[in-house]
Amino acid sequence: MSDLYYDPYDVEIDRDPYPIYRRLRDEAPLYYNERHDFWGLSRFADVDAALKDVARLSSAKGDILEVVKADPVMPPGVFINEDPPRHTVHRALVARAFTPRRMRMVEEKVRAFCVACLDPLTGSDRFDFVADLGNELPMRAIGMLVGIPDAEQPKVRDHAQRSLRNQPGEPLPVDKDHYFDGDMYADYVAWRERNPSDDLITELLALEFEDVDGTVRRLSKDEILTFLAVIAGAGVETTGRLFGWMGKVLAEHPGQRRELAEDRSLIPNAIEELLRYEPPGPHVARYVAEDVRYHGTTVPAGSAMLLMVASANRDERRFEDPDRFDIHRAIGTHVTFGHGAHYCLGAALARMEGRVALDEVLNRFPEWEIDLAGARRSPTTTVRGWDAMPAIIARG
Repeated sequence: MSDLYYDPYDVEIDRDPYPIYRRLRDEAPLYYNERHDFWGLSRFADVDAALKDVARLSSAKGDILEVVKADPVMPPGVFINEDPPRHTVHRALVARAFTPRRMRMVEEKVRAFCVACLDPLTGSDRFDFVADLGNELPMRAIGMLVGIPDAEQPKVRDHAQRSLRNQPGEPLPVDKDHYFDGDMYADYVAWRERNPSDDLITELLALEFEDVDGTVRRLSKDEILTFLAVIAGAGVETTGRLFGWMGKVLAEHPGQRRELAEDRSLIPNAIEELLRYEPPGPHVARYVAEDVRYHGTTVPAGSAMLLMVASANRDERRFEDPDRFDIHRAIGTHVTFGHGAHYCLGAALARMEGRVALDEVLNRFPEWEIDLAGARRSPTTTVRGWDAMPAIIARG
């Protein structure tokens, strides 16, 4: 009897899941957890292929394990929980928020916001990668893109965080009948109707599109509200966790951090390596729409499948010496943002936020150590990271 056990809700496993991931890849590349009734894939090739297999591995019932198993009522417009062709139509509408032009426009504002956050801390002996940056910047960036007033953005962040928090060791509670609630965005949409601007809400209110049945129509208010709930929820919490890992991992690799301080052209690849090494979203789930075979075993239709992104990113079959953090690594591709039809729409935004933030941190604090005793993990299995990552600033 194998003693190999993986449980995404186990707090002790989650502290350092990589040894168990390695055993899963070697001993049980298709894993079944009887207690929570889900299957799991851990190797890069399997996860990569599964992410692209939208016919047999469906997103229509959610992409979080607890959601897939609860099979909640999905309102129209939850594009991350749709399959083609409906997903293709809805995704194209939301993609308007993430054009290169909008990314350039937002980058200037993101840098200005970083400066405003960090300048008051210059000369101090501490700052917190999460409290001072991770909790603030992603929320502001999404607000800038979407068109949510500055004063209202903390509400969006707090709502996104609450919706993904679970009790230690327990699955996330899912309200089957009211899983997605976009009502909190109704006032912003009404405000933008009266005050149009260059943002996504204004654009969604005005556009006409051809739906899957060939009819040309405008989006309903409910669809717009759902779009906003999806974008804000996905963009705020995951990107926010990236900043905690940035502080911790670069403190653990001071030589590489000094290289970054001296040569800022290395920063984009460093962010890419950080995303591979400690992905804020460690796994995504799919509903098995029809029988599918992996490693000689049939996974029956109706099952829940967990795609272990963090394990795939450390697969020695794909990456040389994968447990080594290396800002010079020729990464190729990782699966932190997914692959195929459901590739993360906000990937460019997350990369830009990380790149700009690290640049501005190094401008002021090229040397730091982490106060691990003061660090605090996030109580969520959906997103892996920290609620606090305090840094002690070294003075030259």
